[in-house]
Amino acid sequence: MHDVNYILWLVRLVAMGAGVAAAILACWILNGREYPKHFSFHTLGWVLLPVLWALGGYALASRYLLGLGAVTNLSDQFPWGIWKALVLCGIAFAAGGFLTACSVYIFRVRAFYPILRPVVLAAYLGYMLSASGSLIVDLGRYHQIWRPIFFWQHHSVLFEVSWCVMLYTGVLTVEFAPIVLEKLGWHRLERIVHACTVPFVICGVILSTLHQSSLGSLFLIVPNKLLPLWYTPLLPLLFFVSALVSGFAMAIAVSTLSFWIFRKSLPTRVTISLIKGMIPFLVLYLFLRVSDLTARNAWVYAFEYPLQRFTFLLEMALLTLPIFVILRPVWIGERRIEFFAAASVVAGVTLNRLNVAWFGLLPATGADYVPSWIELVVVLNLVSVGVVIFALAAKYLPLFEHYDPHPEQAPEVAIHAPA
Repeated sequence: MHDVNYILWLVRLVAMGAGVAAAILACWILNGREYPKHFSFHTLGWVLLPVLWALGGYALASRYLLGLGAVTNLSDQFPWGIWKALVLCGIAFAAGGFLTACSVYIFRVRAFYPILRPVVLAAYLGYMLSASGSLIVDLGRYHQIWRPIFFWQHHSVLFEVSWCVMLYTGVLTVEFAPIVLEKLGWHRLERIVHACTVPFVICGVILSTLHQSSLGSLFLIVPNKLLPLWYTPLLPLLFFVSALVSGFAMAIAVSTLSFWIFRKSLPTRVTISLIKGMIPFLVLYLFLRVSDLTARNAWVYAFEYPLQRFTFLLEMALLTLPIFVILRPVWIGERRIEFFAAASVVAGVTLNRLNVAWFGLLPATGADYVPSWIELVVVLNLVSVGVVIFALAAKYLPLFEHYDPHPEQAPEVAIHAPA
């Protein structure tokens, strides 16, 4: 028994050391292969990131050595926790990738050319880290994740979701590949990839439509467990429309933050077009939501449980506030206001997914689920890895330049975001 404990702690220490080494290497590369000479935000990153990744190494080693039961607060009454909610949020936010790619390659909206690459990269990371990374950590038998490829379950919604996510990750790989090929100077291969991008984008739109709605279909099997504030036969439609809304919101947030942090100019028409495209879908979502609650007489449940009342009203408030941006023309074009409107939508959709996968299930299950510190550390590590990869891509890849897929429309071949 003592030998087992010794090996367990040895593996944990090795994992922590690997996390610290990886974090220091990432900070060193991001800082231009230099060590900080005075205190700044870079110095703070040198301190916080190794600590966070060390805790992440400990958490992951404990999870894979001891299993879910030893490191999470999940139970037979409440088997889906914050990691499942992270999957739902990440896939919803990644909708910005297929919306932007569809606008550029199919509808030829030139206003979105400068933000295509950052938004596609954000969507790519969303699928790789939340849908794949979080899922591998969350699955009890993670080593069996390959089985849907060979063992088909045609009547399973989760089978359809897994296949759509795998295929759409491949689509995002094709959409992101030109950035790497351009950096490597492989221009002939880059032109070949661009030539076949449009069919892949069309496939991506179809796949995203399928699995964004199917994620809502997963919860149709729990009519007696999910609170009627969120359970409805319209869940697939609501999940799809809210994914469209969050896709526009994430495109605004990612483009605004990335262009601001990396000191690139972002044309005002980009955020104006995005906010005007988001509002109609947001109004449609709220109309469907309010009409559904009224038709089912489900408003009474908003006054029955204190926690669920608070999360429900906060969710609705966060999703309603951005409408006032479009109602006041003086605010259109104000980048900070548009960013906060988009952030409000992101927070509202996040809370909606948490309500469906967490808070809305608590009353019927009788469980008092609160994530353990290891669950929270894993979430923070996945987010931090995504931020670091995005920053490295922005520093070493032509992330803010976009090849014009329709050069016949204008004499420019490439659109460059001026420094």
